[in-house]
Amino acid sequence: MKTVAPMRTVAIVGCGFVADLYMRSLETFPDIRVSCVFDRSEERLEAFSKHWKVDAASDLEALFSSLPEDGLVLNLTNPSSHYAINLAALEAGHHVFCEKPLALTFESARELSDLASEKQLQLGSAPSSVLGEAAQTLFWAVSNNIGGTPRLVYAELDDGFVSQAPLEHWVSESGAPWPYKDEFRVGCTLEHAGYYLSWLIAMFGPVTRLLASSAEVLPDKRDVENAAPDFSVAVLHFENGPVVRLTCSIAAPHDHRLRIIGDDGVIALSKAWDNGAPVKYHRRMRIRRRLLEHPFGKRLRLAASKTHPKLPRKGAAAMNFALGPAEMLTAIAARQPSRIGGAFALHLTEVTLAIQNAGLEGGAYIPVSTCGKMEPMPWAR
Repeated sequence: MKTVAPMRTVAIVGCGFVADLYMRSLETFPDIRVSCVFDRSEERLEAFSKHWKVDAASDLEALFSSLPEDGLVLNLTNPSSHYAINLAALEAGHHVFCEKPLALTFESARELSDLASEKQLQLGSAPSSVLGEAAQTLFWAVSNNIGGTPRLVYAELDDGFVSQAPLEHWVSESGAPWPYKDEFRVGCTLEHAGYYLSWLIAMFGPVTRLLASSAEVLPDKRDVENAAPDFSVAVLHFENGPVVRLTCSIAAPHDHRLRIIGDDGVIALSKAWDNGAPVKYHRRMRIRRRLLEHPFGKRLRLAASKTHPKLPRKGAAAMNFALGPAEMLTAIAARQPSRIGGAFALHLTEVTLAIQNAGLEGGAYIPVSTCGKMEPMPWAR
C-alpha cells in the first residue's frame, strides 16, 4: 500500500514579481500547500490570488492564524519591509523563510536571529541555489580533492547594462511589474552576491576577513533617487579555504562564471541561476614550455540518479525557488536546524552588507558572526 506523505504548509506575505517564481516552484513539491497569501496592495492581492487560485488573507493576523505549528511564513515583500514582517512573524510564533536580505542592517538581522533562537524558531533566507544540484556537485568535487587543493576562486556576478534594458516590459506571470526602482535602491550586491557567497560559505566556512569597495558607476538609472552601489568587488578570506574575489555589477557584460583554481586544474561553471548548470573540471596540461587548462573540460556528475525537482529555463533563470522553504520544512519536522537558517543566514547577511556598504574608501572588515560549513544534501553524499 502506497504511503501518502503528510502535507506541509506555507503562507506567503508579498505578492509581487518574485512571488510568482515561488508559486511556480512550489508546484514541484506536491506535499507543500499554500494556506493563504497577503499583500498590502488590494489590487495586487486580488490579481495574485485569482491567478494562482489561493485564498487571500484579510490581514497579517489572519495569515498567521492559517498556519499550523510546523508551518512556515514566506516573506516575499520588498527588502525595506523584510525586518518588520520577519519580526511580526517571529513574535507571532512562526518559523520564517525570507527573501534576501534578512534585514537592511546587520544590527536588525542579529536582533531577528537572537529572537528566533530565543523562541526556538527557524529563521532563514534566500537564495536557495546553494541547495541545488550545481552547487552540491561543486561541493562534492572540492571535498573529493578534484583539481587538488583550492588556491584561488574567481566569482563573477555581472548582469549586463541593466538600466538600458526594456524594464517596463518585464512582467511576472500574474501581471506584477519588475520593481526596478526597488532593485536599484537595494542594489545588485544585496540582490545577487548571495548566490555565490552562500556557496562559498557552505564549502569553506565563515569569512574571517574581507576587503571591499563599492561604487555607483551608473549615476542615471531611470531617474531613481538614492540608488545603491551598482558595482562592488571584494576579496574574501575564509576560515577553511582559498582567497576569493567576488564581483557584482549591473554595468559589465553578463558573466556568471565561478572558477575554483586548484593545484591540478580548474573546476568551473558559468550559470549561477541554473540549478542544473554543468560543472566541469579542466585539468592542467603542460604543452612545451607552457601550462594550459584543458579547453573543453570533463563534466562532473553526482552518483545519485535523482536530486531535486528542476524547472525549465524561462527568461533569466532556471532556479527552483522552493528548495529553501522545502528544506526548512523538512528541518522543522525533524526538529533539526535548517542548513540555510540560523547562524548561516546571519553570517551571509553580515558579509553581504559589508561588501555593499564598503564605499569608495573600502578597507578591511572583520565579521563578528560566524557559522559552520554546510552539510551536503542527502543525495549529494
